[in-house]
Amino acid sequence: MAAFGEENGGGSSPIPGNKAAIHEDVAGENGVSNGDCGVADKHGVGVDTSNAVGQDTTSGVPRKASIIKDGSRQRRDRKKTVSFSSMPAERRISGAGDCIAAMVEGSELRKVRSNARIYQRYFLLDSDLLSLRWEPSKKEAGKARIAVATIREVRTGRNTEVFRGGGVHEQVSEDCAFSVIHGDGFETLDLVAPTADVANVWVTGLRYLVSYGKHAVDMIESRRNDGLRSAWLSELFHSAVAHGNGNDGDGDHGNNGLSVSSAVELIRGVNPGVTPAKAALKFKEFHKAREKAGGGAGGGVTREEFAEAFHDLCTRPEIYFLLVQFSSNKEFLDAKDLTRFLEAEQGVAQVSEEDSLQVILRYEPSREARLSGWLSLDGFTAYLTSPECHVFDPEHSHVCQDMSQPLSHYYINSSHNTYLIEDQFRGPSDISGYIRALKMGCRSVELDVWDGPDNEPVVFTGHTLTSQVVFRSVIDVINRYAFVASEFPLIVCMENHCSLRQQAVMFQHLQRILGDRLYTTPPNADANYLPSPTELKGRVLLKAQKLGGACAGGEGEVADEDEGAELSQRGGRTNGEATPSPGSSHPRRFRLSRDLSDLVTLCQSAAFQNFPAALRSQRFWEFCSFDETLASRFASERPGDFVDYNKRFLSRVYPNPMRIDSSNLNPQDFWKCGCQIVAMNFQTPGLMMDLNVGWFRQNGNCGYVLRPAIMREEVSYFSAETKDSVPGVSPQLLHVKIISGLNFPKPKGSGAKGHVVDPYVYVELHGIPADCAERRTRTVNQNGDNPVFDESFEFQILLPELAMVRFVVLDDDFIGDEFIGQYTIPFECLQPGFRHVPLLSLAGDTLPHAWLFVHVAITNRRGGGKPHKRGLSVRKARRGREYASMRALPVKVLDDLFKTAAQPLRDATDLRENIQNAIVPFKELCGLPAVSNLMQCVLSLSSRLRGADGTALLLFNLSGPYPTLEPQGVVPEVLRKLVSSYDTIIQSSQALLESADGVYHRILQIQQTAMESHESLQGLVEKEGLKGRKASRAVESFTWNITILKGQADLLKRAKGEVQEHLNQIYAAVASNLSVGGASEKTTPRRSLEATVPFGVGGGAAGGSGKERK
Repeated sequence: MAAFGEENGGGSSPIPGNKAAIHEDVAGENGVSNGDCGVADKHGVGVDTSNAVGQDTTSGVPRKASIIKDGSRQRRDRKKTVSFSSMPAERRISGAGDCIAAMVEGSELRKVRSNARIYQRYFLLDSDLLSLRWEPSKKEAGKARIAVATIREVRTGRNTEVFRGGGVHEQVSEDCAFSVIHGDGFETLDLVAPTADVANVWVTGLRYLVSYGKHAVDMIESRRNDGLRSAWLSELFHSAVAHGNGNDGDGDHGNNGLSVSSAVELIRGVNPGVTPAKAALKFKEFHKAREKAGGGAGGGVTREEFAEAFHDLCTRPEIYFLLVQFSSNKEFLDAKDLTRFLEAEQGVAQVSEEDSLQVILRYEPSREARLSGWLSLDGFTAYLTSPECHVFDPEHSHVCQDMSQPLSHYYINSSHNTYLIEDQFRGPSDISGYIRALKMGCRSVELDVWDGPDNEPVVFTGHTLTSQVVFRSVIDVINRYAFVASEFPLIVCMENHCSLRQQAVMFQHLQRILGDRLYTTPPNADANYLPSPTELKGRVLLKAQKLGGACAGGEGEVADEDEGAELSQRGGRTNGEATPSPGSSHPRRFRLSRDLSDLVTLCQSAAFQNFPAALRSQRFWEFCSFDETLASRFASERPGDFVDYNKRFLSRVYPNPMRIDSSNLNPQDFWKCGCQIVAMNFQTPGLMMDLNVGWFRQNGNCGYVLRPAIMREEVSYFSAETKDSVPGVSPQLLHVKIISGLNFPKPKGSGAKGHVVDPYVYVELHGIPADCAERRTRTVNQNGDNPVFDESFEFQILLPELAMVRFVVLDDDFIGDEFIGQYTIPFECLQPGFRHVPLLSLAGDTLPHAWLFVHVAITNRRGGGKPHKRGLSVRKARRGREYASMRALPVKVLDDLFKTAAQPLRDATDLRENIQNAIVPFKELCGLPAVSNLMQCVLSLSSRLRGADGTALLLFNLSGPYPTLEPQGVVPEVLRKLVSSYDTIIQSSQALLESADGVYHRILQIQQTAMESHESLQGLVEKEGLKGRKASRAVESFTWNITILKGQADLLKRAKGEVQEHLNQIYAAVASNLSVGGASEKTTPRRSLEATVPFGVGGGAAGGSGKERK
């Protein structure tokens, strides 16, 4: 158990002016949670940089004197805090100088030792910036310190052996932990800050000192007065004055100043999220301070006041820390830095420095920086908030899926009782319901048609008090808006309750208004599936009752579809009619005209009997509707049968009649069973509608989303209730870090006074039951402008294709309403890297300038087990692996065939698991979390390639067919382990690339041979004497085996592509950041592997089979 205690077993001596160090168990009452980074003491931690001696309040960078000041304990009689709040009295961290000043002042950190004990210590930077020391300690004065010159690396997160072992990993937050790697032996000083903000201050300051050493102060001084931001703001200010913005009657001011209103608009022109009231208050504070200092309150806003206001209102410290992390501790990103950031973090493929320069030209506001090819903090902020860094993958903003599959292979955006705009029993009906739904990409709308006055049919819910709308008007609106948002077919679900006379009127309106758009071609009886959305572009499909082939006259009798009858019974009003429910064994019948019947072709309404009967005799153009209750029962009791049924036939699920308030069912409950049309009440916002809207964004919002392959293939096995991996689907780990928020508004329905919110964030995962989860951040008090959360979460996903992520921002200090905003996105649409998430209102409208700033990473599940002690680094030895196995039918000829698959299936699993298990320890030795990619790993080695004297310790050699890492002479043990781990990756990669094709073809050959027996399977089963339940199990086992074979082959093929990408990342990292062999005089061309061709023999620098990227 990790615990607080004194090093070397001694007692702790108190620090003068402070309480003695705390001794208590980490797992006790004040144990560490994900939101808190340690056992915080009541005095707080860190340093308030606004109170630092010698602080330059204009620029925010400490003067030299403030850094060299004595940092003795007498100055620390009161603990202070580093503040990241936007409150006027506090200063933001926006430069390395601020960080170094905070480190000189010192702050309490927790020191973790290898024996898993944790000690609370006060850490500070010596006033000469040469040493890091801590107090109290039983060590000699010279040993309780680390010389800055000996620091090799400053590592973030729980990424050392000390953090991974001894139970410490689960006790501290990833975002608050960091380690100082020092000395020739790569020793570690492992620390935990009380907050992620304080950790960022120390990491940034130490990295800056390591980069610039004794010249760090001179670097800060040189940048204090002529920084990129200062020059740009001066130019912006003087341009506004020159254009006359200083003379608009807003108070007295001279020619060299701006009026308050002009200064406010100038700031909002750059950052529209800043509220006018807050900016004006900032300038008024400056004027009061000027007046108090004897300078007078007259005159306009000066250049210095404008620059300081901009600094306070528009600086986002979390983005500053990110910038210095990727800029080699400069105050800007050059083209090389940006290229590395785009490739390694943002996942952008094949980025050249020219591409990066174009990004700089698009987003950098400073002319000086643009000319130099630099991206400043303000340019970087502009880039990260641009559409290029939206969390939603732009490839999905247009139709990107195969639209040539049968109609039954797609989820279809559907509306329930589209004409209603409020509740189901007394609400009004209006054509605006159709306009709204069709503009939102809805592809299935509903009409309930009844006899109306003046021989004009009307649309409303029968047996209720809902108002009526004329049928002709509805059809006219449908015709006008049917293909505004999507060109793919629109299904009109029509419940016809009209007399024959008014049916004739309906027929005339449909023919006259819809014309050729109405699809009336009879289905092809020789086909097995419906046509595709592409084949039906621009067509309207009528879903309704149809006369049978035996009816030869102009009319006939059919069963009535009347969902409203059950609603009226549940609602307590039946008008004296004894109307049976839709599930009754004797449904009401009515007369249907031949003309109207002939308009129904591909979507003929039919009553569902049972799954065996449907699979035996239902025709593909027959369309069944299920009420929510019945569909829920099938989903829980017969999930596999429901999936198989939906492979061939369209099914529609509509809400339970008890939902009189127009509340919505959960569409995920039925999508997981393959139900294509889940009818939603579009007029009712909330979680369920958020899921529906978010889900259909993934294919250009065209109203059609292709279902997962395992739900479409004729022979495949899938149950949504599975708790294990889905055959053929690689489970994924989603890593989400909620970094910060921006411009959160007050909840609309809140009754709380004031405009300040206490926000917190929920991250929800929706999908099959095994994937559903949610996590929440801590609450940030009284900060809606730029709250910093810095909390990381992890979700395991078994079926990524059905998963959705929902970000919800709520107010912890609310009266009446806590909802601030949300955004729902399909898992497949997430972009990795640092992304901004736009927030939407309850009604689905974009909240102006309101964002969440997050980091997203997606990795394969490691080793098939849950994290334990070593975080995500769980690895399974070969003996403990779970291999895919075949089920006995029992049909001898097939069982004998499936037995031959045992060895290739084991080989496929070993090839995949070996490479995954090889990568995990390499990431650990690189000091990076599991979310990192190999490019990031190789880039992180730059500080270890050379010794303290500059001699090369490790060489990257690209001259052979695979990139190798070679030690030069005797190297420390930690580097020997690193080289050994890297060699294991290369050996596993080579084995997979050279063996994958043979194993893949052997598995596919067995699958194809088995499929040749599919048509005769029933006969083989009967020949073995299997009947009833045993026969059904034999067919299920055959389906399972086929699914396993295809799935394992697909996983191996995917693994081969991943290995090729791994090698490409290594080449890219070496080319972008490291000289081959660690020597600047020797370089090699950048190499890449063709995605479709196995890596072959050939030299790197000599120009082998690798493809160069230019």
